[in-house]
Amino acid sequence: MSGTSVSAARRRPARQRLLEAAARLFYADGVAATGIDTITAEAGVAKMSLYNNFSSKADLVRAYLDARHEEWLGLYRARLARADGPREGVLAVFDAYADHAAFAYEHGFRGCGLLNAAAELPAGDEGRAVVRAHKEEVEQLIAGHLEQLLPGRPGEARAAAEHLSFLLEGAMARAGLEGDGERLQHARSMAAALLDRL
Repeated sequence: MSGTSVSAARRRPARQRLLEAAARLFYADGVAATGIDTITAEAGVAKMSLYNNFSSKADLVRAYLDARHEEWLGLYRARLARADGPREGVLAVFDAYADHAAFAYEHGFRGCGLLNAAAELPAGDEGRAVVRAHKEEVEQLIAGHLEQLLPGRPGEARAAAEHLSFLLEGAMARAGLEGDGERLQHARSMAAALLDRL
């Protein structure tokens, strides 16, 4: 094994531990309230390990946001694998958000971790762009299913996708404030009824 490979193998576990600790702490306590010392202590690594893996706290925040996005995509793909057709594909998006809400969070469910983080970041921050891209991708996933459901009606599909994404985001915000996923179940039922009327 070359020196570079050995070095990379050593950093990988520390990087993973740092990301996992940051994910727990950022979600439970917020980005601004969570300091580097708290993250390194939680991860069980030296402070220098953080800077060997991330150029700054902002870099760690972006990595956390990217990881949350990938985590959600995994939930969506698992739901989509069981979906039967485009109608169920749209509902798979809602189900993935409900799955997110059902995780056993250390200090309870607080809503969308991406939006929570974005709310703390200043306008123009790269992390906000990551969150925006995630939300746009979610809407595009819905739109893709609706385009299959409404062939030859692209304008209607786009409008319905925007409507459903607003429904989903509103339900997620309320679910986070209320600390459970019940609002997401209501939103899914509303989405199903809307899809049946298309």
